[in-house]
Amino acid sequence: MDGNFLPVCRKDMQERGIAQFDFVYVIGDAYVDHPSFGHAIISRLLEAHGYTVGIISQPDWKDKKSIELYGEPRLAFLVTGGNMDSMVNHYSVSKRPREKDAFTPGGVMGKRPDYASVVYGNLIRQSYKKTPVLLGGVEASLRRLGHYDYWSNKVKRSILLDSGADLLMYGMGERSILALAEALDSKIAVEDITFVDGTVYKTRKKEDIYDAVFLPEFETIRQDKESYARSFYAQYCNTDPFSGKRLAEEYPNQIYVVQNPPSKPLTRQELDDIYHLPYQRTYHPSYKALGGVEAISEVKFSLTSNRGCFGGCSFCALTFHQGRIIQSRSHESMIKEAEILIKDKDFKGYIHDVGGPTANFRFPACEKQLKKGICPGKQCLFPNPCKNLKADHRDYLSLLRKLRSLPGIKKVFIRSGIRFDYLLADSDRTFLKELCQHHVSGQLKVAPEHISDKVLQCMGKPKASVYHQFAREYQAMNQKLGKKQYLVPYLMSSHPGSTLQEAVELAEFLRELGYMPQQVQDFYPTPSTISTCMYYTGLDPRTMQPVYVAHNPHEKAMQRALIQYRDPKNYSLVKEALVKTGRQDLIGFDKKCLIRPRKGEEYKPDKERRKPSEASRKRKTIRNVHKGKNSR
Repeated sequence: MDGNFLPVCRKDMQERGIAQFDFVYVIGDAYVDHPSFGHAIISRLLEAHGYTVGIISQPDWKDKKSIELYGEPRLAFLVTGGNMDSMVNHYSVSKRPREKDAFTPGGVMGKRPDYASVVYGNLIRQSYKKTPVLLGGVEASLRRLGHYDYWSNKVKRSILLDSGADLLMYGMGERSILALAEALDSKIAVEDITFVDGTVYKTRKKEDIYDAVFLPEFETIRQDKESYARSFYAQYCNTDPFSGKRLAEEYPNQIYVVQNPPSKPLTRQELDDIYHLPYQRTYHPSYKALGGVEAISEVKFSLTSNRGCFGGCSFCALTFHQGRIIQSRSHESMIKEAEILIKDKDFKGYIHDVGGPTANFRFPACEKQLKKGICPGKQCLFPNPCKNLKADHRDYLSLLRKLRSLPGIKKVFIRSGIRFDYLLADSDRTFLKELCQHHVSGQLKVAPEHISDKVLQCMGKPKASVYHQFAREYQAMNQKLGKKQYLVPYLMSSHPGSTLQEAVELAEFLRELGYMPQQVQDFYPTPSTISTCMYYTGLDPRTMQPVYVAHNPHEKAMQRALIQYRDPKNYSLVKEALVKTGRQDLIGFDKKCLIRPRKGEEYKPDKERRKPSEASRKRKTIRNVHKGKNSR
């Protein structure tokens, strides 16, 4: 065994003199011992508290012997599908198989099954009928109760039931795994562990479920979309660790799945301690001959500054997984990790990122969140910044200054994305200045996502005018600094609320910018997001008002094509969309047109072209700030 990795085979187990592991950890990814990988954090945390852990990475799910590698663990099997939901890992939004898996050695596809957590759980049950099985990770967290599954196009049961597991840990899991380990080590039967925050359990004893909100029965939400939307929103409103209630969902044959309230946020010291466990900070050496694990390249020379996000985008599942309360690391912890990076033989002087889900969030949105939690039914930034929002970049600026002054550091980039509405809410523009001066390399990627206020409302994003203001200020700051740096906007097609009319509006926006993205993100209905609930039910669960949803693949293709209207391959789709929306004025030869008529096609010039709207005239003023290529 090379280095201090955790055991991955029987030989490793024997060399360490371990007769029986406390936990056997079955993971859908390659084993990467880096704190950006959930399995690394959980296994190292258990090790730090005196428990032994053996890793079974990507077992052959067709052979139960692959799960019997170490025999039965003393306390439990741990199961995770990986850093991504296995279905998102396997399939594009069009449900076509992906060509490579960045979390598998050599990028090889097919090393994990569809619905990996379910398959692994049942594989364990074939050999170990009574051994506790604990689920965790993103796949389990976002499927913990009844949920719409895009790939099968149906409402599926809690993954806890389908996997045969005993308990499920949702969220980040550090508090819950230690509480479960202690309970199991104390000889408490797994069926009696119903009291741990951040966990989900199953029971037939309704009388034992206390202080709970009972959601609509599973059979009801499976058959009635309105009930599903109401149930989903009840779940959404109970994701806060201070105000969240216990939730119970009834299934046929008097089975109840019970979600305990979320775990409390980690303190800064606890978060620091987690990031300074003895990670090897790379993939297991056995993968080198196979080509390594591509996913490590994105994070190896990056620093995680925070977790959680109060941005509240409708299409993001962070509210369900990491929560809305920001937890951040100390400057001392960040500098200590940076010094480790500097000593790495492959480090070239560039820190690729200092951030998290949102880079410029370092503290909870307001003072009361760490005592009373988030405001139920309200967002911190949407539709406008809350009057109690603390928009302050001074701590983040101080951290960045310390990092870029370290010997051996040439440049510190910010790549994990900033919230430009939060930046604008800060009256001090020092952060914008230093962002442009020190932390951008030619292009800054930001995520307006769309330009129609109607669609942005569904997305939970700020109005288009906020993005335009940021673009103007970004351009002005770069001019002041004498820099030529541009914005690269991330854009999304076919999000609920977007008709072909809004898609044409987005294409006009791009025309005025003189910019065409190389890649476009079509809306992907992943488990446990408001947007996915809209996609399935046609209702906004926040208001229960109807929302237009593009389900037809051909219409979705037209919306996508409009964003890349210059691509000759998209000509027919763009033309069809313009005809359908009555926008033939955009087919012609002047600068306002998206496409030209092809040879042999009848063309009648429109003498009364549509006059540009006020919003259109404003967008022209920021054209020069958008250049370069979109890597999305």
